Amino acid sequence: MGTVFAVLTVPPPAMGVLDAVAVPIGQGEETRLRHAVDLWNSEPHLRFLLVSGGNPAERTHVEVTRSYLRDLGLRRYDGVHIQPEPAPNTALQAAWIADQVRRLAIRSVALTVSPYHLPRAFLTVLKAFDDRGLGVPVIPAAVPVPPHATVAETGMNAYDLLSGEMRRILTYAGNGWLATPAELRDYVAWLWVNHANLFGRA
Repeated sequence: MGTVFAVLTVPPPAMGVLDAVAVPIGQGEETRLRHAVDLWNSEPHLRFLLVSGGNPAERTHVEVTRSYLRDLGLRRYDGVHIQPEPAPNTALQAAWIADQVRRLAIRSVALTVSPYHLPRAFLTVLKAFDDRGLGVPVIPAAVPVPPHATVAETGMNAYDLLSGEMRRILTYAGNGWLATPAELRDYVAWLWVNHANLFGRA
Protein backbone atom coordinates (compact mmCIF):
# COMPACT_ATOMS: atom_id res chain seq x y z
CA MET A 1 0.00 0.00 0.00
CA GLY A 2 2.86 2.35 0.76
CA THR A 3 4.32 1.66 -2.67
CA VAL A 4 1.01 2.37 -4.42
CA PHE A 5 0.60 5.54 -2.37
CA ALA A 6 4.10 6.76 -3.29
CA VAL A 7 3.45 6.19 -7.01
CA LEU A 8 0.11 8.01 -6.77
CA THR A 9 1.75 11.08 -5.25
CA VAL A 10 3.54 11.73 -8.55
CA PRO A 11 1.24 13.92 -10.67
CA PRO A 12 0.62 13.13 -14.34
CA PRO A 13 3.44 14.19 -16.65
CA ALA A 14 3.55 17.62 -18.25
CA MET A 15 3.97 16.37 -21.77
CA GLY A 16 5.23 19.71 -23.05
CA VAL A 17 8.59 19.25 -21.35
CA LEU A 18 9.19 15.50 -21.40
CA ASP A 19 11.75 13.96 -23.73
CA ALA A 20 10.37 10.47 -24.34
CA VAL A 21 7.51 8.03 -23.85
CA ALA A 22 8.17 4.37 -23.03
CA VAL A 23 5.55 1.63 -23.19
CA PRO A 24 6.04 -1.96 -21.98
CA ILE A 25 3.58 -4.06 -23.97
CA GLY A 26 1.79 -7.24 -22.97
CA GLN A 27 -1.42 -9.07 -22.08
CA GLY A 28 -2.89 -8.23 -25.49
CA GLU A 29 -3.59 -4.72 -24.19
CA GLU A 30 -3.53 -2.72 -27.39
CA THR A 31 -4.77 0.26 -25.36
CA ARG A 32 -1.24 0.64 -23.97
CA LEU A 33 0.18 1.09 -27.45
CA ARG A 34 -2.68 3.25 -28.67
CA HIS A 35 -2.24 5.61 -25.73
CA ALA A 36 1.52 5.87 -26.30
CA VAL A 37 0.99 6.47 -30.02
CA ASP A 38 -1.63 9.14 -29.30
CA LEU A 39 0.80 10.93 -26.94
CA TRP A 40 3.55 10.67 -29.53
CA ASN A 41 1.36 12.09 -32.28
CA SER A 42 -0.04 14.92 -30.18
CA GLU A 43 3.27 16.05 -28.64
CA PRO A 44 5.75 16.88 -31.44
CA HIS A 45 8.39 18.00 -28.93
CA LEU A 46 8.82 14.39 -27.78
CA ARG A 47 12.08 13.10 -29.25
CA PHE A 48 11.66 9.38 -28.63
CA LEU A 49 9.02 6.66 -28.45
CA LEU A 50 10.31 3.44 -26.88
CA VAL A 51 8.24 0.28 -27.39
CA SER A 52 9.44 -2.80 -25.53
CA GLY A 53 9.23 -6.35 -26.79
CA GLY A 54 6.56 -8.69 -25.48
CA ASN A 55 6.20 -12.28 -24.37
CA PRO A 56 5.83 -14.72 -27.30
CA ALA A 57 4.30 -17.28 -24.93
CA GLU A 58 1.21 -15.11 -24.51
CA ARG A 59 -1.74 -16.20 -26.61
CA THR A 60 -2.42 -12.61 -27.69
CA HIS A 61 1.22 -11.73 -28.43
CA VAL A 62 1.83 -9.71 -31.59
CA GLU A 63 5.13 -8.63 -33.08
CA VAL A 64 5.23 -4.86 -32.94
CA THR A 65 6.61 -3.32 -36.13
CA ARG A 66 6.49 0.15 -37.61
CA SER A 67 3.76 -1.09 -39.91
CA TYR A 68 1.75 -2.29 -36.90
CA LEU A 69 2.20 1.08 -35.20
CA ARG A 70 1.16 2.83 -38.39
CA ASP A 71 -2.07 0.85 -38.34
CA LEU A 72 -2.61 2.21 -34.80
CA GLY A 73 -2.25 5.75 -36.14
CA LEU A 74 1.47 6.46 -35.85
CA ARG A 75 2.24 9.55 -37.95
CA ARG A 76 5.98 10.13 -37.45
CA TYR A 77 8.77 7.61 -37.39
CA ASP A 78 11.97 9.44 -36.52
CA GLY A 79 12.78 8.66 -32.90
CA VAL A 80 10.66 5.49 -32.73
CA HIS A 81 12.61 2.56 -31.26
CA ILE A 82 11.17 -0.97 -30.94
CA GLN A 83 12.87 -3.68 -28.92
CA PRO A 84 14.05 -6.18 -31.56
CA GLU A 85 14.07 -9.25 -29.33
CA PRO A 86 11.27 -10.80 -27.24
CA ALA A 87 10.99 -9.71 -23.61
CA PRO A 88 9.11 -12.41 -21.70
CA ASN A 89 9.00 -10.41 -18.46
CA THR A 90 8.89 -6.84 -17.19
CA ALA A 91 12.49 -6.98 -15.94
CA LEU A 92 13.77 -7.58 -19.48
CA GLN A 93 11.54 -4.80 -20.79
CA ALA A 94 12.82 -2.42 -18.12
CA ALA A 95 16.44 -3.31 -18.85
CA TRP A 96 15.95 -2.52 -22.54
CA ILE A 97 14.22 0.78 -21.76
CA ALA A 98 17.07 1.76 -19.44
CA ASP A 99 19.67 0.83 -22.06
CA GLN A 100 17.90 2.97 -24.67
CA VAL A 101 17.69 5.91 -22.26
CA ARG A 102 21.43 5.70 -21.71
CA ARG A 103 22.29 5.11 -25.39
CA LEU A 104 20.09 7.92 -26.70
CA ALA A 105 20.92 10.38 -23.89
CA ILE A 106 17.23 10.72 -23.04
CA ARG A 107 16.65 13.42 -20.42
CA SER A 108 13.23 12.38 -19.06
CA VAL A 109 10.64 9.72 -19.81
CA ALA A 110 6.96 9.02 -19.20
CA LEU A 111 6.25 5.35 -18.47
CA THR A 112 2.80 4.54 -19.82
CA VAL A 113 1.14 1.27 -18.87
CA SER A 114 -2.17 -0.01 -17.52
CA PRO A 115 -3.00 1.19 -13.98
CA TYR A 116 -3.06 -2.26 -12.38
CA HIS A 117 0.45 -2.97 -13.75
CA LEU A 118 1.92 0.48 -13.12
CA PRO A 119 3.39 -0.03 -9.60
CA ARG A 120 5.36 -3.13 -10.63
CA ALA A 121 6.43 -1.71 -13.97
CA PHE A 122 7.49 1.58 -12.38
CA LEU A 123 9.52 -0.10 -9.62
CA THR A 124 11.18 -2.40 -12.15
CA VAL A 125 12.19 0.49 -14.39
CA LEU A 126 13.53 2.44 -11.41
CA LYS A 127 15.67 -0.57 -10.45
CA ALA A 128 17.01 -0.91 -14.00
CA PHE A 129 17.89 2.78 -14.03
CA ASP A 130 19.59 2.54 -10.65
CA ASP A 131 21.60 -0.51 -11.73
CA ARG A 132 22.98 1.58 -14.60
CA GLY A 133 23.58 4.72 -12.57
CA LEU A 134 20.99 6.67 -14.57
CA GLY A 135 19.76 9.80 -12.79
CA VAL A 136 17.02 10.35 -15.34
CA PRO A 137 13.49 11.21 -14.16
CA VAL A 138 10.75 8.72 -14.94
CA ILE A 139 7.15 9.88 -14.57
CA PRO A 140 4.39 7.24 -14.24
CA ALA A 141 1.64 7.82 -16.79
CA ALA A 142 -1.26 5.39 -16.41
CA VAL A 143 -3.23 4.48 -19.51
CA PRO A 144 -6.79 5.80 -19.16
CA VAL A 145 -8.76 2.57 -19.17
CA PRO A 146 -11.71 1.58 -16.94
CA PRO A 147 -10.84 -1.04 -14.29
CA HIS A 148 -13.77 -3.23 -15.32
CA ALA A 149 -12.52 -3.53 -18.91
CA THR A 150 -11.60 -7.07 -19.93
CA VAL A 151 -7.91 -7.76 -20.55
CA ALA A 152 -7.53 -9.73 -23.78
CA GLU A 153 -4.92 -12.26 -22.63
CA THR A 154 -6.81 -13.53 -19.58
CA GLY A 155 -10.41 -12.43 -20.05
CA MET A 156 -10.15 -10.87 -16.59
CA ASN A 157 -10.41 -7.24 -15.54
CA ALA A 158 -7.98 -5.11 -13.53
CA TYR A 159 -9.72 -5.90 -10.25
CA ASP A 160 -9.24 -9.62 -10.91
CA LEU A 161 -5.58 -9.18 -11.88
CA LEU A 162 -4.47 -7.27 -8.77
CA SER A 163 -3.77 -10.35 -6.66
CA GLY A 164 -1.50 -11.73 -9.38
CA GLU A 165 0.33 -8.41 -9.58
CA MET A 166 0.91 -8.46 -5.83
CA ARG A 167 2.38 -11.96 -6.07
CA ARG A 168 4.65 -10.86 -8.91
CA ILE A 169 5.79 -7.84 -6.93
CA LEU A 170 6.93 -10.19 -4.15
CA THR A 171 8.63 -12.48 -6.68
CA TYR A 172 10.37 -9.58 -8.42
CA ALA A 173 11.50 -8.18 -5.08
CA GLY A 174 12.94 -11.56 -4.17
CA ASN A 175 14.83 -11.64 -7.47
CA GLY A 176 16.27 -8.17 -6.88
CA TRP A 177 14.36 -6.73 -9.86
CA LEU A 178 12.47 -3.99 -7.97
CA ALA A 179 13.40 -0.75 -6.31
CA THR A 180 12.89 -1.19 -2.58
CA PRO A 181 10.25 0.81 -0.67
CA ALA A 182 13.03 3.00 0.78
CA GLU A 183 14.53 3.57 -2.69
CA LEU A 184 11.09 4.50 -4.02
CA ARG A 185 10.56 7.04 -1.22
CA ASP A 186 13.96 8.59 -1.90
CA TYR A 187 13.24 8.68 -5.63
CA VAL A 188 9.83 10.34 -5.25
CA ALA A 189 11.34 12.95 -2.90
CA TRP A 190 14.10 13.57 -5.46
CA LEU A 191 11.50 14.03 -8.21
CA TRP A 192 9.48 16.54 -6.20
CA VAL A 193 12.54 18.56 -5.21
CA ASN A 194 14.42 18.54 -8.50
CA HIS A 195 11.95 17.82 -11.33
CA ALA A 196 8.53 19.18 -10.38
CA ASN A 197 8.59 21.03 -13.71
CA LEU A 198 7.88 17.67 -15.34
CA PHE A 199 4.53 17.36 -13.58
CA GLY A 200 1.33 18.44 -15.29
CA ARG A 201 0.20 20.58 -12.35
CA ALA A 202 -1.99 23.67 -12.60
